[in-house]
Amino acid sequence: MYVGRDMTELSMMKKSDWENSELAYFHHSLQQMVPYLNQEGQSIHGEIVKEIENRGGLTRQEADYTHGTKPVYD
Repeated sequence: MYVGRDMTELSMMKKSDWENSELAYFHHSLQQMVPYLNQEGQSIHGEIVKEIENRGGLTRQEADYTHGTKPVYD
């Protein structure tokens, strides 16, 4: 379950101020609804994707015995 700031609060912030977990969660959520998003939703999703790309992606650099390389955004 996602525990964090909701889209109402985040929409008033620059994407560069979002946490990685927030970017990952909302990217995943919007990605699954792409066929149903209106122009504003597609724009927000595009901004999230650009911010993820600006950060070099969201993968962990190393895996250890408790974490894999894929981020968990629950």
